[in-house]
Amino acid sequence: QVQLVESGGGLVHAGGSLTLSCAASGFRFEINAIGWFRQAPGKEREGVSCISSTDGPTFYADSVKGRFTVTRDNAKNTVYLQMNNVKPEDTAVYYCARDEWVSCRSSGWNFRWTYADWGQGTQVTVSS
Repeated sequence: QVQLVESGGGLVHAGGSLTLSCAASGFRFEINAIGWFRQAPGKEREGVSCISSTDGPTFYADSVKGRFTVTRDNAKNTVYLQMNNVKPEDTAVYYCARDEWVSCRSSGWNFRWTYADWGQGTQVTVSS
């Protein structure tokens, strides 16, 4: 049974940093790309980042490029999202998701239907 569990969310001041974790189980983690999405109240869920299984590409939304960094530790079955210089508009529930492909899709990494499985989300609130 595939499980993705996000953690690390919380309240942070604008300009601060936060690291989210996505712990995975129930599948061969090392051969799946993992995506991060977020959903703010009243808005659509949007793609934030995607990290491939090994040497494939990594993608970021323009809104987070240069501030967020996605990494993975295949030995720990965990993906991390390091969020620096956060802004109030980063406030959202953050989700990680499993793509059945090995690499992030250059066209579609940020589409919800690309991903087969989702975590329950973790809330990030940035105060101004």
